[in-house]
Amino acid sequence: MQDWSAIDAHISACLGRNFRTSCCQSLSGGCINTAWQIRDDYNVFLVKLNSPHHNEMFAAEFEGLQALRSSSSIRVPEPVTCGVCSQHAFLVTEFIPMDNHFSAASLGEQLASMHHSTAECYGWHRDNTIGSTPQHNGQRDDWVAFWRHNRLGFQLQLSKNNGYNGLLLGMGYELSEMLPAFFTNYTPDASLLHGDLWSGNINGCDGQPVIYDPAVYFGDRETDLAMTELFGGLPRSFYDAYHSNWPLDSGYSVRKQLYNLYHMLNHLNLFGSGYHRQCLQLLQSLLAELK
Repeated sequence: MQDWSAIDAHISACLGRNFRTSCCQSLSGGCINTAWQIRDDYNVFLVKLNSPHHNEMFAAEFEGLQALRSSSSIRVPEPVTCGVCSQHAFLVTEFIPMDNHFSAASLGEQLASMHHSTAECYGWHRDNTIGSTPQHNGQRDDWVAFWRHNRLGFQLQLSKNNGYNGLLLGMGYELSEMLPAFFTNYTPDASLLHGDLWSGNINGCDGQPVIYDPAVYFGDRETDLAMTELFGGLPRSFYDAYHSNWPLDSGYSVRKQLYNLYHMLNHLNLFGSGYHRQCLQLLQSLLAELK
């Protein structure tokens, strides 16, 4: 039986009144953390739990949710508190009753609005995670350098550490040296990004879209759009509405493969060789664009 007393105390401090869990329910769906709905007579919250050494992961997610909410553009669960108790690291957020009903056009409009929140540098003031993989967000004023070192290069090094040598690494390093060719006459704004925007992190409540489980940083808005296409895509009305609010550069059709290579390499490093062929295909396609 889960002892909620330590987490209840953190929630109480945030609410300014006593909160004591009277009902809890285990939730399904996550592969990294365990998740629970807890409530008393007045409030209901979502709690994510993991081992204590994941404290920094939850602290970064807490700040990421704050950053997304600060854009006043799209609904995001309100973070309540995070920390460590004797057995767990934890993150507590608003519980939103998802019903999978939302306007895809509204999602497109609101995402474009969120992307208009910009910073002076690419990256973020702290590192976070993409899935359970560390995501290094050291700030740079050069997007190509950021993508080469903080994103593609990091995943290639993980691939090497995991034994994926030979063709994949050879093509990966070749592509890394040729990255500037994908950004001729294109310098992206440093937009506020969700960072892990696939369909599993998008839902709805009362007709309005909700996004959650972010991997926030500032970068090319095309990366968020690209990931929405990676695992089946969203309705056409989403893309039409986004483009109506902020048209994409013509080079997006090629660069989206570059941006999704990062996520495919991450899946390779997290889940194994089942993603090896897809990574090779993306690398071959991208290198062919340069010949």
